[in-house]
Amino acid sequence: MSTDSGQRSFKLTEILALPSAYIKCADALKRSKSTYQPRRISFGVHDFHHLVQRIEIMAKAGAEIKPKDFYPEVKKHRGRSRDLPMDDIALRKAIENYLAIRLAAQPSVNKTDPLFLTQKGGPYSPNTLQEHFALMQRQWTGIERASSHSGRRTLMTNIIHEQKKSVKVAQKIAGHVSPSTTLIYEEPPEESLKEALQDVGYEYVG
Repeated sequence: MSTDSGQRSFKLTEILALPSAYIKCADALKRSKSTYQPRRISFGVHDFHHLVQRIEIMAKAGAEIKPKDFYPEVKKHRGRSRDLPMDDIALRKAIENYLAIRLAAQPSVNKTDPLFLTQKGGPYSPNTLQEHFALMQRQWTGIERASSHSGRRTLMTNIIHEQKKSVKVAQKIAGHVSPSTTLIYEEPPEESLKEALQDVGYEYVG
């Protein structure tokens, strides 16, 4: 942002860079603390044998044995930054108009402040944003049982099945660390299964 004749101006970049702290699975607002409450625990044979030996030693020593002390270590989500192309004209125009109104109403706003504010003036929580997305999709498009992830899932499926791009391309766009995560979207849609069976003379029963 820059100052021109006493008024602040801005230039919307072509790429929006989101740090890992602000993307999925991250707690950027520091509002929640994850707890490990497993329903099922799996051990390899070697690890299980070692665990039994530890329990035997502790039991012979008369130590108190608590199941939670033997839960396997939780693998934390590392997260990674995401680069979002801002080349959609309608989207850019909408954000530019919003920022102009925001700067006029709040000239002291900083680059690090939240882009969108709640009625209370604070940042949106991830849960609230997801609820807003679901509500907009139901009211504006008539799509029921959709979520904030539906558009992302549709895009990945389209890239793999409609555009016939490789999983590696889809992985890069999605920002997945592991290709195994992207392979979830390689599952063919029902329309493709139906067409494949009809082409060889079979009837598809979903």
